Amino acid sequence: MLSSDTLVNLNVNAPNVVTTGPASVNPDTGKPYAMSFPVVSIKDFVRVQKALIDSLGIKKLHAVVGASMGALQAYEWAASYPDAVERIVPVIGAPRGDPFLIAWLDVWAAPIKLDPHWNGGDYYGKTPPLDGLKAALKAVTVHANQWEWASKTFGLAPADPAKDPAAAMGNQFKIEATLDTIAAARAATSDANSLLYLVKANQLADVDPAKIKVPTLVLYSPTDLVFPAAQVEAEAAKIAGSQIAPLPGPNGHLNGVFAVAQQGDKIRAFLGK
Repeated sequence: MLSSDTLVNLNVNAPNVVTTGPASVNPDTGKPYAMSFPVVSIKDFVRVQKALIDSLGIKKLHAVVGASMGALQAYEWAASYPDAVERIVPVIGAPRGDPFLIAWLDVWAAPIKLDPHWNGGDYYGKTPPLDGLKAALKAVTVHANQWEWASKTFGLAPADPAKDPAAAMGNQFKIEATLDTIAAARAATSDANSLLYLVKANQLADVDPAKIKVPTLVLYSPTDLVFPAAQVEAEAAKIAGSQIAPLPGPNGHLNGVFAVAQQGDKIRAFLGK
């Protein structure tokens, strides 16, 4: 099994992440690229991965498997390097974006740009736009889940039983406080500019499903708010001979992470061919 970090990986500050992006030092200036880093796409991510397997002497991959943005890369592998991959398993993702997703991704990015510390992307060595980054990651977390998850996990409970949300504007519901905590934890290892570059890369995803010729198993979430089921089903139907299977559950898009074992037998059979 082989896995690699992408270009503009979000978790720049995580000790195990190796990536190149806006937080990397431009050798021509000795300073971080910031927003002078070139726009990159899912196709660019896959080009780097192809260069990696070439450097390792690997001629063909048995399968490319990935969830969410990983699904976009799986589709891109099949489109760009059909002779180098035998089959793909895209999970919770469609081969291309649509205007609604492009708009949602812009909503994810907006809080960063509104944070005065973002400073047009020039914040390295200064105060980073943490408030904007946390707000962005909060939006991502909500969008990646679903109402059933929220209802079952939190209900209408207050964050603090002694502080009724109806009694003061600062009193939070439990779901609000939890999302704040999750966002703060993720922001600690993340880079705001890198999130903006990832947003753009996802917006640019564009593979014609009719051009995919390798065996394909598409796994999707019926409650997905990021890649809606109807969209994934319609795109999968354009891939000749493709198989498709659902991942039901209360977690929306994240069913592709938490519930993927439901289709373990189908995945095992598909990879064993």
